[in-house]
Amino acid sequence: MTDKQLKWTTIATRRLLHTPVFDVIAQTEESGTGITGEYVAVEAPDWVVVIPVYGDSFVMVRQWRHAEENMTWEFPGGVMNEGEDPAETAARELFEETGFKAGKITKLGRCSSNPALFKNHFTVFLAEDLEPTGEQHLDDDELVNYTLMPREKVIDSFGSREFSHAFMGTALAFYFRSLSKN
Repeated sequence: MTDKQLKWTTIATRRLLHTPVFDVIAQTEESGTGITGEYVAVEAPDWVVVIPVYGDSFVMVRQWRHAEENMTWEFPGGVMNEGEDPAETAARELFEETGFKAGKITKLGRCSSNPALFKNHFTVFLAEDLEPTGEQHLDDDELVNYTLMPREKVIDSFGSREFSHAFMGTALAFYFRSLSKN
């Protein structure tokens, strides 16, 4: 099949569910070969993930994940505000969740969280030349601890129940790619 035959065109959309975090929409689509169907997608703001390097450690955050019903260790990150530059979001989220200010923020990559279902993307940043302020600036409903954790422990722990966030794996892949270029 050609790419033209593989491509689908959206004919109509309708919102099935609106939440404070995302919308679920139904899309009526037609394929390049004439097949018509309805498919579900999630619309949400873009996100960022920040890999903060402090000496031989990463600055990690610990928080409760409601869907997983578990405490997890993760890199800091969060949702972009409308019109906000991704690098600004990265610096803001790092500061809010950990109190660290980054002297240098470098974009490592951008990808889809799951292109079969989600319309948004996330961007991974490396934060270096960190300055600790000792103060978090959390949202009212945000309960987050942070700690310095040796890089090797984070890498070796990925995939365990407490290090289960798939964005971490993608972020680590971007991180390793950046190291191989230096």
